Amino acid sequence: MPTIESLRSPLLSALERMRLPDDPTRVQQWLDYLRLLERWNQTYNLTAIRQPAEMLTRHLLDSLAMAEYWSEQELADMGSGAGLPGLPLAILQPERRVVLIESNGKKSRFLREVKRNLGLAGVEVVEQRAEAYAPAAKLAAATARAVAPLSALAGWCAHWLAPAGRLLAMKGPGYGAELDAIPEGFRLEEVRPLSVPGLDGERVLVVLRHADGAS
Repeated sequence: MPTIESLRSPLLSALERMRLPDDPTRVQQWLDYLRLLERWNQTYNLTAIRQPAEMLTRHLLDSLAMAEYWSEQELADMGSGAGLPGLPLAILQPERRVVLIESNGKKSRFLREVKRNLGLAGVEVVEQRAEAYAPAAKLAAATARAVAPLSALAGWCAHWLAPAGRLLAMKGPGYGAELDAIPEGFRLEEVRPLSVPGLDGERVLVVLRHADGAS
């Protein structure tokens, strides 16, 4: 079975194809994240994907595929699970704030362990449901990856997403029907195709804009 360290070369190759930074600090943190995920997954079943090479492609690289479209200084990751896409993005942009919202206690403990172990000062772990989140100030952007339909995601973040804030929803095949059920207070801004090295199948980023004054 491939080890996490054996993923260094394919990770560097993928970063080059994706035009993302490959500095040693980030690369080591991404590998350390995968190492922690593999270790915790043996006990806590954080993800059904257990092969390191698949974790690299289907979790880490898939999460990083949306990086170029995240321009805000903060991001809330709803139903973060094992920290996807929030943790890979937080490693990429350590100067930005990433809020990981996850109600499952075991998964939240894992997220806190990654934050501590990797020294991710910009990461905040919130152990509650996204629809119950009540930050002191509204956030400029939210995201989610394979968690719920667009209508549900928009409903969860409507009360804490800033006016004109963006919902960056990562979607796979079959997302088209969801575009017909965008709730009031949001409008479709764009659908961006995502390219993930080594991953077949359609991946897109659906961007919804929160209407001014929406609550």
